[in-house]
Amino acid sequence: MKRHAIFLALLALSQPLLAADLLQTYREARANDAVYASALAARDAGRENLPQGLALLLPNISGSAVTQKNDIDINFRSSLPPSKREGNTNSYGVTLTQPLFNWQNLMLYKEAGFKVAQAEAVFGQATQDLIVRVAQAYFDVLASQDSLAFIQAQKTAISEQLAQAKRNFEVGTATITDTHEAQARFDLATSQEIAAQSDLEIKQRVLQQIIGKFPDRITPLRPSTELNPPNPNAMEQWVASAQEQNFGVRTQQATLEIAAREVERNRAGHYPTLNMVGSVAKSGASLSATAVTSVASDSVNRIIGLQLAIPLYAGGSVNSQVRQALANQEKSRQDLENSRRNAALLARQSFLGVTNGMAQVRALQQALVSSQSSLDSNKLGYEVGVRINIDVLNAQQQLFSTKRDLSRARYDTLLNGLKLKAAAGTLSEDDVETVNRLLGTD
Repeated sequence: MKRHAIFLALLALSQPLLAADLLQTYREARANDAVYASALAARDAGRENLPQGLALLLPNISGSAVTQKNDIDINFRSSLPPSKREGNTNSYGVTLTQPLFNWQNLMLYKEAGFKVAQAEAVFGQATQDLIVRVAQAYFDVLASQDSLAFIQAQKTAISEQLAQAKRNFEVGTATITDTHEAQARFDLATSQEIAAQSDLEIKQRVLQQIIGKFPDRITPLRPSTELNPPNPNAMEQWVASAQEQNFGVRTQQATLEIAAREVERNRAGHYPTLNMVGSVAKSGASLSATAVTSVASDSVNRIIGLQLAIPLYAGGSVNSQVRQALANQEKSRQDLENSRRNAALLARQSFLGVTNGMAQVRALQQALVSSQSSLDSNKLGYEVGVRINIDVLNAQQQLFSTKRDLSRARYDTLLNGLKLKAAAGTLSEDDVETVNRLLGTD
């Protein structure tokens, strides 16, 4: 049995480490990201505004009970002798108050509905921000890994060129300058490798901050992945959607509605209020004048009526509060306009980021082919003596720089696609799944 357990443990250790893909990383972030958890709690708190607002329109029922011991001394102003009363008095009752007309409470109830909508919009924005933050951190790690791999490959190629330069110098077919040039490029590549390793560590920690841990490996983007243009492929359609559906716009729309209700609520400071009040109270008293003389009584008091309150003068505070609410309403209106403009700008930037990114990817793919051909030609020319060592080194650097730029352009294009949908207010987990299908190995 013990040997069987050891075998299973060794088998588990021999298995390759599982790679986390973008969808798994996003779901981990939903479970562990503190910013998202905070937004979730804020949304739940915001939802409670509606039952609190409704409570202002519903009956208010309260109960009370009193028990007291009485010790009364009575001194008459006539010739009658003083008298003393002792005993207990007990009472209990129930009071119901039903608002019939209270414009302030009605406005607060309507405000509550918009506050819930505001909380939902803020949470929707936080959900989309989480997707973008996860994708940004995920692609940053992949880009940093690619950059490190390209630098290491370049370093290997430079070391081979350095070795060849040394051999050629030893046999007298090259000068020491070739060796020095190759050595300088090798030292520079070593420095770049150290910086790339540091950058990768930082990018991994950023992702770790979001999901609470770092996976053993993350799934890369397939090299053969074909990037698709936005659907619809029309900038102004995305702009129009952003100006209406963007969660920032929705938040400001709810804020404007709340501000409008605040104006009405403050104006209601001049309005009367009408309540229906009903109560039932029962009381009992037992008072004794002497040891043999006592008076005991029980009573039930039932009341139902209307209470009308008419504000007459509040020192000018109501008018001041109305002016303040009107100013806040205007502020909310301008904030809404600014939010729409920002959403439109973000949609345009992201749309151009996708379309221009796709064009850049195609150009870099062609540049990669040309750079590889240039390197091959320079290597052949160096071997036959028509090219010098620095030509080969420059061609190598151009090739690996093109690979790095192509890698970054692909990630940026995908990220801008997610940002475009976020600007339009339509980004969801389905879009994460769509991008996730582009990951893997060919």
